[in-house]
Amino acid sequence: MGNKAALKRVMPTMLNHEGVWVGEYQHIDLEGHIVDAHSSHIVCEFPDDGPYAYVQYNTFTWPDGQVFKAELPGTLKDGALWWDVDTFHGKAWETTEGLILLHLVRKDLEGGEFFEIIVPGGDGKTRARTWHWFQHGTLFKRTLCNEKRQM
Repeated sequence: MGNKAALKRVMPTMLNHEGVWVGEYQHIDLEGHIVDAHSSHIVCEFPDDGPYAYVQYNTFTWPDGQVFKAELPGTLKDGALWWDVDTFHGKAWETTEGLILLHLVRKDLEGGEFFEIIVPGGDGKTRARTWHWFQHGTLFKRTLCNEKRQM
């Protein structure tokens, strides 16, 4: 059985995220102030063969021209997608309603972790993502992501 068939058994909605997504990320402090904002270009791939069931390519661009790129390969095990990359480790799983939940522990922020929810739009062309950031167990910011599928 290939990676896609295995993923479809445990996270069938996840496969609907395949493709290119563009949007904006806004990082918000606890008072609701935007502390950072940048555009995003996200590519989601599901290789059928090889060690990775999912690979995400991120390109973030700030208004001042700064660019950050990351490649995030994930493996499928125990009914979830797992990552262990330079900046974080953790997993994603799917609810029976088709929401994708993530818990990621940051390696680049002492005591840092975030919980993410990915909500697909009913049109298949949009999705919303929210991150809840904690450090040493205390909430300190949220990230809001609005994305559209690029055709």
